[in-house]
Order: sequence, then structure tokens, then C-alpha cells
Amino acid sequence: MNIYLVGFMGTGKTTVGRELAKKKKWRFADLDELIELREGKTVSDIFSKKGESYFRILEKRVLKEVSSQGKFVVACGGGVVINKENIKRMKESGVMICLKADPSVILKRTSRAANRPLLNAGNPKERISLLLKLRAPYYAMANRCIDTSKLSVKEIVEKIVKII
Repeated sequence: MNIYLVGFMGTGKTTVGRELAKKKKWRFADLDELIELREGKTVSDIFSKKGESYFRILEKRVLKEVSSQGKFVVACGGGVVINKENIKRMKESGVMICLKADPSVILKRTSRAANRPLLNAGNPKERISLLLKLRAPYYAMANRCIDTSKLSVKEIVEKIVKII
């Protein structure tokens, strides 16, 4: 069994995932980091040079490899859920937890990072709201959702442990 953390960028998937893996004494994987290692390029570079659809193919391939193993806490990219096969794979091989946050919290958390290709738009907060609306039905397919807007990493980890 694996634990898959899904949700929009800036909701805490990587930070929470690392702490959760430590607590459970499981391995941790960040899909974006694995893709960057494979390609020898950053996610931003992949998006700008080869496009989002190419990135989604890589993401699906890496998820398939990780899901074939057990005892992983996996921080998934924010858009992994837009592919129904990815959702099916996560649910069959573990539990899917969606981390959520208010758009203003997401903007604050991501404003320091220049490596957010989907937010390189004129009005990032508007872009966040739009993407959240578009992805909401997919995020709703998670086994459980946790709003991370006002919680510490430790509190989020404890909630997930109780769910599992």
C-alpha cells in the first residue's frame, strides 16, 4: 500500500509527504523530482520546451513505476489527477489524500517560487482560482481531503495517520 498526496501546488504535498514518510518509516517519492532526475531538466524547462502533454506522459509513466511498489508516500504533481487512469492506479495501490488550501494561501506559498510554469500568467490568483475549479471534480475523487490553509505540517501528518 502507498499513500498518494494529491492537490494543487502550494498545498503542502512535498513537505507533508516527507514528514509523513519519516513518521511511518516508509520511503518518500516526489513525482516532479523523479521526472526532473529522469529528464535532466526542471519541470519548468520540460513545460516550456516540450509542453504540458509531454510532461503528463512522463508523469503517468513515473506514477506507474512507483505504484508497483509498496510503502511509499508519494507527493504527486498538482495535475496528476486530470488523467483518470492515474486516479485508478492510485486508488488500486493505496489511498489518495487530497490536500487543499484557499487560493490566497496558495498564492502566498507559491509566490516565492519562479518554477511554477502554470502560474506564469498575468494574474496568478485568477489562474489559481480557475485551475482549482477545473480540477475540483478530480480532487473530489480522493479518499479524503484535508484543508491545509490553517494547519501546521505536524497537524496535517497527524490527520493523515488517523485516516490511515
